[in-house]
Amino acid sequence: MNTQYPRLIGIDYGTKRVGIAVSDPLRVFAQAEGTYTVEAAFARLVEMHAEPGFDTVVVGWPLTPDGEEGRAIERVRPFVNRIRTAFPSVTVETWDERYSSERAVEALVDAGVRRKDRREKGRVDAAAAAVILQEYIDEGPPSPHFPS
Repeated sequence: MNTQYPRLIGIDYGTKRVGIAVSDPLRVFAQAEGTYTVEAAFARLVEMHAEPGFDTVVVGWPLTPDGEEGRAIERVRPFVNRIRTAFPSVTVETWDERYSSERAVEALVDAGVRRKDRREKGRVDAAAAAVILQEYIDEGPPSPHFPS
């Protein structure tokens, strides 16, 4: 798959699983890419950076219900720093992920995914990464490739 523009990557980081989502080439919509262990997720990012490439990674930032940074941030921060170190030319954004898993389940219901399949945590994690990335696309800064 060869595209003219780098894609956006969305991450839903968890201590057991990491959901990854990717944007389409025009950066209009997000699609769940998969769920991985932490190490496998990082290896997948290395692969994705090589082809077709990405220039922005949006990582879900687990704020408290009041919008404050809580202890969960300390579990995500090392992964964010690892991405920044490994891909110095890539912009790494953090994005409020409050209720992203709940919205992911709603999206799976709307898509007609069976209840049994919705119980698979990996499927929800990948869908949550897509929710995070789609919110960034919809509300975040405009694409440098396609000025508004």
